[in-house]
Amino acid sequence: MDRVLRIGPERIGAADREALALVNPANGQTVGQIPVATTADLDDALAAADMAFKSWRKVSAYDRAAILHRAAALLRERAQSIAHFMTLEQGKPVADSVLEVNGAADIFDWFAEEGRRAYGRIIPARTPGVRNMVFREPIGPVALFTPWNFPVTIPARKIAAALAAGCSCIAKPAEETPSPTLAIAQALADAGLPDGVLNIVMGVPDDISTHLIASPVIRKISFTGSTRVGKHLAGLAAAGVKPATLELGGHAPTIVFADADIEKAATMTARSKYRNAGQICIAPTRFYLHDSIHDRFVARFREVAASLRVGDGLDPATQMGPLANVRRIGAMEELVADARGAGAGLELGGERLGNQGYFWQPTILTDVPNQARIMNEEPFGPVAVTHRFSGFDEVVEQANRLPFGLSAYAFTSDGATAARIGEALESGMVGVNHMVLTTPETPFGGVKESGYGSEGGSEGLDSYLVTKFVTQG
Repeated sequence: MDRVLRIGPERIGAADREALALVNPANGQTVGQIPVATTADLDDALAAADMAFKSWRKVSAYDRAAILHRAAALLRERAQSIAHFMTLEQGKPVADSVLEVNGAADIFDWFAEEGRRAYGRIIPARTPGVRNMVFREPIGPVALFTPWNFPVTIPARKIAAALAAGCSCIAKPAEETPSPTLAIAQALADAGLPDGVLNIVMGVPDDISTHLIASPVIRKISFTGSTRVGKHLAGLAAAGVKPATLELGGHAPTIVFADADIEKAATMTARSKYRNAGQICIAPTRFYLHDSIHDRFVARFREVAASLRVGDGLDPATQMGPLANVRRIGAMEELVADARGAGAGLELGGERLGNQGYFWQPTILTDVPNQARIMNEEPFGPVAVTHRFSGFDEVVEQANRLPFGLSAYAFTSDGATAARIGEALESGMVGVNHMVLTTPETPFGGVKESGYGSEGGSEGLDSYLVTKFVTQG
């Protein structure tokens, strides 16, 4: 896999620029290098996106869809190769990486068709002979910033929606995991996407975002990442009155009522919690368990967690890979130590695994008090925490206590309780009795400090379109 800057027709490798090392999180070894984009490179990318937009916007939605469909087919054909590099750079089990690539292909197919349905409308006029028309048009060149935890799904959501709408793009993948985004770009190029419609830059994140967002060429940004960085980028975008889609941090409450199917709920949530080593913004994290079922739930949850095979993601037998970088190890150590110091019980794990790579044991902390940092800060790792409750109003207050509102889950066998909790939780997405919150056709986004705007579904396309009203007499 050539890890290069893609700027118009140019391909710039690490030998031609200052370079950053790529590290395999399973063993800490360097597996490649990426070039650092210069200011001149960024200006070239802006010029390429600006020029390409003028022609790409005129390509019919039908023809844009054909390119996206061809790219989706190529992603499926190349899934094994793309997955190998994804696991090499990010660490997740290679089987999960294959599923992710195929899911990205589904996203391209979805937006290919949704772009053909960006309808306008005719509004009845009050005056004879007047036509009131509403058009939906691409917003313009966009800047897309993506994280390392889902290095093909998240770029696919942004790129596919933008291209389907008729926008050109400059995408900056996470420097830890550039290969999947570059694979998307190559599939699109092989499918017939003209040069300059999608440009890929990497390097120093703040330098890139500051320069791109300040440019008058960029008309919109989309960012997935931490709340802290999201606030910073939102401020940069606001200075230019540019719309932003922000999918930021979460701290998902998971409520299990006394009447829930405890075996099913514990099994389902444990598997979800430790997927991708817990490095998922919608992972269940704060487990609010009714006092009468707390211990039974924890026992089954522990059984599932303890059975997970942790190892190198390239080993087909691995069920949970390493954390993505050494920073996450330090974060786990601090959060677990703080929680135990505050009085939390340690049910399972709580320590680093081995002395090579960035492995952490699947961990369960019980009866964690609210003053513990982990009850207030997103752990973004394989640590689940429990807290007991006895009443509906009490648990809703606890679940909504934090400024985050990305995802939430609840388990109950009572239909009335299911309806009440779905309405009461302050969250952009709520799963009741199951954990699947993301498909290509459904909106994905949060409220409060978890961001604003949605990706996925028709809402994901809408954010790359502007509304124009034309009245003709």
